[in-house]
Amino acid sequence: MNITISALASQLRLLRPQHLRLLAELSESGVLGLAAARIGITQPAASRLLAEMETQLGLVLHERQGRGLRLTPVGTLLALRAKRIQIEIADAARDLAEAVTGRAGVVRVGAVTGPALNLVLPALKRLSEDQSGIRAEVTVATSAVLCEQLREGRLDFALARQAPSDRELESEHVAGEPVSLVVRRGHPLLLLPQIAHADLMRFDWVMGDDETLLTQSVMARLGELRLPAPQRRISTSSFLFTLALINQSDCIAPLATPVVDSFAGNPSIPFISLPTDLGIAVPPFSLVTRVGSQLTPAAQVLVDDILARAAA
Repeated sequence: MNITISALASQLRLLRPQHLRLLAELSESGVLGLAAARIGITQPAASRLLAEMETQLGLVLHERQGRGLRLTPVGTLLALRAKRIQIEIADAARDLAEAVTGRAGVVRVGAVTGPALNLVLPALKRLSEDQSGIRAEVTVATSAVLCEQLREGRLDFALARQAPSDRELESEHVAGEPVSLVVRRGHPLLLLPQIAHADLMRFDWVMGDDETLLTQSVMARLGELRLPAPQRRISTSSFLFTLALINQSDCIAPLATPVVDSFAGNPSIPFISLPTDLGIAVPPFSLVTRVGSQLTPAAQVLVDDILARAAA
């Protein structure tokens, strides 16, 4: 098929917003009727729109699959662009609303636990003290969840770890994350003059399941030190549940050092880091954004403050 870039560009300019909305929804649902309902049209109308796009472009964008359909590789690429356009339109609406009302706007930021506590929290505290008028919606979750919300346009940016194969997102390295071993105050290990590796293995360790990055990092480092796998009778990725377990038992919890440091010096906090360092660290986290996106002025203010704190 002999198709030039200029000819395709000319044909793409003739597509209507409704065409692109339908294609974006199809990439999410794979069901024509559901995609049609989401953009407020009937299924026959959606079928006509899909046929119009294929005729206009001279390309096959979909193929039947049982009672549903799936996008062809060409259709998938176009749907990806369509989704970006929908997100950019929503972002543009936010920018215009902020300009018209004179309000600084809302920043939607996501972060894994460590950066959320030692970077996002102090940056937001400073912004509130400056009375900038910026409001923030903060999501603390795993990198997988945060990256998915970024792709869907539900976050402006995230401090997370991007999968190398993710073509919809781009990232800028921010910092690494060392890990501390945390126990309750009054733990038997704190009574020892010196903590040996074997002493650590006498207690249960609380971590997430084997798929979590922290657990993988811990197990890999213990293997490097030729230490056995610790007892793990309870697994959880919940920070609050981990703290409750630490407080009510003699378990050991590996936690990101920035998280532990954010509570340091407060005698009312019922946990403390052990005075031993196994050299455990999780891979560096990054500032993750959508490819080709432009941060709103409010989001850029917050990002600049976060990056300055990370560099310091």
